[in-house]
Amino acid sequence: MPYKLSPSSLSLMGECPRCFWLSQHNVWKRPAGIFPSLPSGMDRILKAHFDKFRDRGELPPELRENNECKEMVLFNDADKMKTWRNNLRGISYKDDNGNVLHGAVDNIMKEGSKLVVLDYKTRGFELKEDTHEHYQDQLNIYNFLLRKNGYETEDYAFLLFYVPKEVNETGEVIFDTTLKKMRINVKGAEELWKKALKLLDGSCPDERCDWCAGVENSDK
Repeated sequence: MPYKLSPSSLSLMGECPRCFWLSQHNVWKRPAGIFPSLPSGMDRILKAHFDKFRDRGELPPELRENNECKEMVLFNDADKMKTWRNNLRGISYKDDNGNVLHGAVDNIMKEGSKLVVLDYKTRGFELKEDTHEHYQDQLNIYNFLLRKNGYETEDYAFLLFYVPKEVNETGEVIFDTTLKKMRINVKGAEELWKKALKLLDGSCPDERCDWCAGVENSDK
C-alpha cells in the first residue's frame, strides 16, 4: 500500500506514532481543533507582498536590509511558485514503490544557481532561544524534495518570523521581523521518511497518547 506523506504528517509521527499509523491506514484521524484564520490571512498577504517585489526584481525590506541576503534574489518563475505553494500539488517525489512525499513552500530565493528555501512564520509572542529548531524537519524535507526534482539547493534555509509589536495611532499593527538562518540536513529528511514508511509497513504501535487511548486498530 503506497502512502502520501508530508511535513505535517511526519510531525504527527513525532508526536505519536500510533496516531500517525491509524491516520495513514484510514482507521481513525486525530480530531482537528479550530484553526485560527489569522495565520492563514497573514500567509496570503505575505505571499502577495513578496510577489510584488519579485516582479520588480527586488527583495522586500525585511530581506534587503539583512546582510545574509545581500547576494540573493527571489526565485522569479511565477508559474512554478504557484504550483510549489499549492497545498494539494506542491513539490513531490515518488519512490519506486509509489510512496509520495510532498510539501508546499512559502517562497524560494536564489544565490547564484542554487535555491534557498524561505518560510514565513507568524508568532504571537517573542521568540524563544529554540523556537526555530521546531521547524528543522520541515526545512530539511523541502530541500530534499527540491533536490529530488533536480534542483541544487544551498546547505541552509531561512525562517522569517513576524511578531506583533504595537498598534500605532492610526490603527495599523506593526510587526517585528526576525530572520533565522538554519543549516539543513537532506540526509536527515530521507531517513525520517524511510523511518515513517517502515513504521507504516509494520503493525500498529501499542503506546498510546491521550488522543488515541480509546481507539482500537484493525489488524493489518
